[in-house]
Formats: sequence, structure tokens, C-alpha cells
Amino acid sequence: MEKQHTLAAEIKIAGVGLHTGQLVHMILKPAPVNYGIAFVRVDLPNRPVIKVCPENVTVGEELTRCTGIKCKDAAVYTIEHLMSVLAGLKIDNLLVEIDASETPILDGSGIEFLKAIEDQGVAEQDAERKYFKIIEPIGMDGKNCSIFALPADEFKISYTLVYEHPLLGTQFFEMNLDKDDYKTQLAGARTFCMEREVSFLREQGLAKGASTQNALVFANDRVLDNQLRFPNEPARHKVLDLVGDLYMLGKPIKGHFVCLKSGHELNYKLVKKIAAQEQKFYDKAVVPMFSAEGKREFKIEDIMKIIPHRYPFLLVDKVVEVERGKKVIGLKNVTMNEQFFTGHFPARPVMPGVLMLEAMAQTAGICVLSLEENLGKVPLFITIDQVKFRKMVVPGDQLVMEIEVVKARGRLAQILAVGKVADAVVVEAEMKFALENV
Repeated sequence: MEKQHTLAAEIKIAGVGLHTGQLVHMILKPAPVNYGIAFVRVDLPNRPVIKVCPENVTVGEELTRCTGIKCKDAAVYTIEHLMSVLAGLKIDNLLVEIDASETPILDGSGIEFLKAIEDQGVAEQDAERKYFKIIEPIGMDGKNCSIFALPADEFKISYTLVYEHPLLGTQFFEMNLDKDDYKTQLAGARTFCMEREVSFLREQGLAKGASTQNALVFANDRVLDNQLRFPNEPARHKVLDLVGDLYMLGKPIKGHFVCLKSGHELNYKLVKKIAAQEQKFYDKAVVPMFSAEGKREFKIEDIMKIIPHRYPFLLVDKVVEVERGKKVIGLKNVTMNEQFFTGHFPARPVMPGVLMLEAMAQTAGICVLSLEENLGKVPLFITIDQVKFRKMVVPGDQLVMEIEVVKARGRLAQILAVGKVADAVVVEAEMKFALENV
């Protein structure tokens, strides 16, 4: 179980804004579990708080070529570098007090934010990290650019940068954020522009705080007054930006992101689609709150949020115990009103054996689908072995289904299922499932 994190102590940071040129003061403060990340505009009346979440993300308003958050009339821009560092250091909960509309650019990368945080330290908190997880592939296309998000059990980015410039050309950078070192591989990659763009940006009222000391400026034959930290530093900076933009979701993510020349605008559109995808699957599934021992009960309304079955084929009435990813005990109250009794031995009603197996399979499905990583999936039979029907189940019986997960790896799950009536075994079987996307 991965824990949430916040800062060990307050941190003060000051500098100029890249686009506004204003002197900015920030104080980064620890925040409690499940708080998330929020900015407070201390220079505005009533000190408005702006939460980092998809609903508040803004791109292209007031300031372009950056990512910001806005709530009503309060906004903070160019937060992607700080957000990237928070993602890289796995900081979940943080309050940022700021006295201007833009974070300081510092050296144009995330390394100074990272060093300031490392100097004070990161504190582990007593709560589990929650992840966004890409469940279905999502794609976004722009003008000669694209970004695709693919399901994966890790956070990986593959980025291709293409510039018609003799010093840039085509660059590629790939990074697994769960395995590779953020500090040495990404944090130091600086923002960049072409020399020919500088006058245009200034005419647009942008880049007032920019200089060759906080941005890489590419002339035709050299980098002005600076040297590259990496041969593919521009591609790496695009990945740094994307990490920060994705953290606008408000929590970390699992998925493989394949990018061609994408920037803040396309990243923003993807964030919106990811949030919509999660809502789609959470609408028809429940993320269970387990006890400290990893156990929980499910009533019928919970069951209907987890598995797709409905009357007359929903054969589980209640789950009295779920042990996270390991065991589950479900109940099926067998009554004379069951639809199948009208045609199955009506003179002597007996619950069909295949429906006893189905009831146990549904109970097993509740166990594996109640885990967040399996959200939105459907378990499909691969095999059923060692089936034994030992006694009849008739109206008035309560079928107690005891399910144990023997093995679960990737999309496969092996289940041992036993059905009992009054402590006597009536049916048992070994089942294997494949978990498939809807």
C-alpha cells in the first residue's frame, strides 16, 4: 500500500514570473491527508483558494503557452513546472500561498523547486494514495500533433519532438516515471523558444520575465548565452510539462502516454477526457472503503454498482465479508418466487446446478471488481474444473458462497468456490477468469 505524502516543513520561494515579469513570493505549506493541492491568492480580497482539479484547469486564457488554474476571478498561471516536481516527488497534499498571478520561473526548469523541497524533506502520511488509471485508450489530435493515453500498470511517457530548426530537428525521449530517476533525468530540463519568436512573444505581452538565464533561446547556429544540459533537452522539457499537466487531475496516474509534438493545449484536452473516462467507470462501479483489516460488507445497492448483472440474472443478495483481493462470502436466498422454478422441475423445485455455479461466479466477481485497479472490467470464464454437486438446493435454503482467490496475476484470476447450506457443502468448483475491458 503506497502512502500519501506532504512537506515536512514550510518552504519559501521567490522569483519573477516568466510572462508577467512580476516579483512573486510563494510559501509551500504541508496539508492534511486527502487535501490535494491548492493555491491561495494571498494578494486578493478574501484570499481565494483555487483547487487543482480538472474543472479548474485553464489553457490559453489571459496567458498563453502555459497551464493555469482558475476559479471565479482568481487564477494562477505557469504552474506546470511546480506541479511536475510535485508529481515527481509524489507529494499529494500541499497548500501554496502566492502573492501574484504566476509562479516564479526560476531557472526555467523544475530543479530549483525540487532542491528546495528536498532541503526541507517530504513527510509520509497515514493514508493510501489514490490513482487515476487509464482504462480505455484515449486519443487527441491537433494540427500536426497528437497524444494518446494507453492502459498500463505504470506511468510512462514516450515523446517525439519535431522542429524545423538545425539544432533541434527530431528528438525522442522516453521515461518510466515509476522507475527512472525524476531528479537526474527530467527536473533540470528547461523551457525553450526560438530566437525568431522572442519579438512576437513580447508584442503579445508575454515573456516579460524571460531571459537567456531562465529559458533556452535557439538561434540558427547556437543556444544564446547558455549550454544544453541534455542533447535532447527540449524533448525532455516537453515531458516535464506533460507530467505537470497530467497532475492537474488532482492525483497520480497510471498509463502509457505516446506523444507527437503535443503541448499544453492538447495536454489540457486529454486531461478533460481522462477525467470524463474515470467518471464514466465510477458511475457504474464503487471504490470500496475497507476497514483497517481490509474487510467490508456489500448490500444489494453496492453489488449492483460493481457487477453488471440485473434481475432476473442477479443471483447474489448480499456479501457479508470481503477481504481485499483474497476472500469473499456471499449469500443467495433461494425462494419459490425464483423465475427459474416455473420451468425447472416445477413439481419438485430444485435450483439448477449451472445457476449455483453462476451465483458463485458473480460472488467471485464482486471480490476482484471491487479493487480499484479492476474498475470497469468484466470477468469472463476461461475454465471451470473439479465441479461437484453434493446436495440439492431448494426453496427456503440460503446458499452461502465462500470464495477464495488462489492466484491473481495481471488480467487472470484463479478462484476456489464452495457453496454451503447450513454448513453442509452443496457445490464446489475451481474457476479461472480473464478480466476484460468493457
